[in-house]
Amino acid sequence: MIVEKQGRFYLLSKALKETIFEDFFYAGTYLGKFRQEVFFPSFNLLGMMAKRKEANKVTVDEKSEWLFIVGRDLFKRGILKATGSKKRGAYTLVVNRHGESIGFGRILHSLDENGEKQVAVRNISDIGDFLRRERHRE
Repeated sequence: MIVEKQGRFYLLSKALKETIFEDFFYAGTYLGKFRQEVFFPSFNLLGMMAKRKEANKVTVDEKSEWLFIVGRDLFKRGILKATGSKKRGAYTLVVNRHGESIGFGRILHSLDENGEKQVAVRNISDIGDFLRRERHRE
């Protein structure tokens, strides 16, 4: 069951839904939030989506995984496999070789085209974002 509170969405089991109060702070699995009419998915949700076979996703090599986690875009040469839409403008999940979601991005150039040295996927959000935000607070 999905519950919305102040623009934030949570996935709750039926048993948990019956035990929480209206003014809960956090419950169940956080799915994401709306900010200025744009939905920002959580990494919990991205992980759930990455498990689906029909999801748009690219699998990256170890070097590209690290570069993506530190905020860099993906070059085509670092993409091992792409499933789903490979067209320019499509959003795609980015997963490592173990199938773990490390973020998502937008395809800038069709992944079927040649061009090893051009940026193929623009980084929108990655798992390293939280650590970079914390560093700026100090």
